[in-house]
Amino acid sequence: MEIERKYLVKNIPENLNEYPCRLIEQGYLSTRPVVRVRQDNDSYYLTYKGKGLLAREEYNLPLTEESYNHLLAKADGNVIRKKRYEIPDETGLTIELDIFEGVFAGTILAEVEFSSLDEANSYNPPAWFDKDVTNDSSYQNSSMSQRIFSDTEKQEASC
Repeated sequence: MEIERKYLVKNIPENLNEYPCRLIEQGYLSTRPVVRVRQDNDSYYLTYKGKGLLAREEYNLPLTEESYNHLLAKADGNVIRKKRYEIPDETGLTIELDIFEGVFAGTILAEVEFSSLDEANSYNPPAWFDKDVTNDSSYQNSSMSQRIFSDTEKQEASC
């Protein structure tokens, strides 16, 4: 079970380069149910996610690089590319700060995973977080993968 809250970010911590960073690329084979393939640095996964926003089932299966590339070519919509920084907060939890690239450049989201719904519901986010978008499905990566861009938006995103 994955339990996480997601936030927009007001400002990025100045010392970002002090935290572990992973390069992530992912494509969606299906968005209902969510079935995605992901490259996370040098690891590859096939993931199934159940319905839900705050809490949902999630299963990860390892893939080879060859299998990942084969399945990525079959993905629908936008391939998501982002840098994920792992930042500890004062409570001992890890903030996953996603800085998106490509057509989503400029989008920055922070995710925090919890061990229980009570813990998620009582979380007090740091001051550098902005709006809680946990219940806004448009900020789910699977929804973002299906966003259609106009030619003007594509040109602006590639600058």
